[in-house]
Amino acid sequence: MGEGRRSRKKCLAYVAAFIVFQTAVILVFALTVMKVKSPKVRFNAMVVESFSSNNNTATSINMKLLAQLTIKNTNFGHFKYDESTLVILHNGVPLGEHVIPKGRTKAKKTQKFEISVGVSTAKASGSELRNEINSGVLKLTSQAKLNGKVHLFKVIKKKKSGEMKCDWDINLGTRQVENLNCN
Repeated sequence: MGEGRRSRKKCLAYVAAFIVFQTAVILVFALTVMKVKSPKVRFNAMVVESFSSNNNTATSINMKLLAQLTIKNTNFGHFKYDESTLVILHNGVPLGEHVIPKGRTKAKKTQKFEISVGVSTAKASGSELRNEINSGVLKLTSQAKLNGKVHLFKVIKKKKSGEMKCDWDINLGTRQVENLNCN
C-alpha cells in the first residue's frame, strides 16, 4: 500500500506542476500577445511640391504638399481601419484636407503611402497669419484619426484608434518643410 500512495502523490505532483506551468504560459501569452495597442499614425517626410502666391493679397498662398504617411501596427493581429480625413490647419482653421481610404495594416508591420494635399491660406485670415507670412515662416498642424479594429487570430476583435497630430513650419523663402514633429 505504501508504494501505491507514493505513486499517487507523484502523479498529483506532476499534475500540479503541469497546471502551474500552463497557467504561467497562459499568463505570459495574455500579457504579451493579447495586449492590443493603438497603431501609430505619423508623417515620415514632407516636401512642398508646388507653391504660388498672390502678390495682391499678402495672405494668399497656395501650395501642394507631398508627404509620406505611415501607419505602424505593433500588434500580433492586423489593423483594419475605416475611411478617414487628414486635415491641415493653421490656428485651428482648416486649410486643406486629404481622404485616407479604408484599408488594413498587417500584424507587426508599418504601412507607408504617399499623399498629396492642397493647402490654401485663402480660407484663413487674421493678423497672426499675416505676421507669419511676413516673417517668412508659416506654422501648420495636421490631424487625423483612424478608427478601426485589431483582429487577433480571426476570432478576437478589439476597437482601436490611431491618432496623429503633427506640427511643422514652412520656410516661405526656401519653400522647405522644417521642424516636423509628430506625437
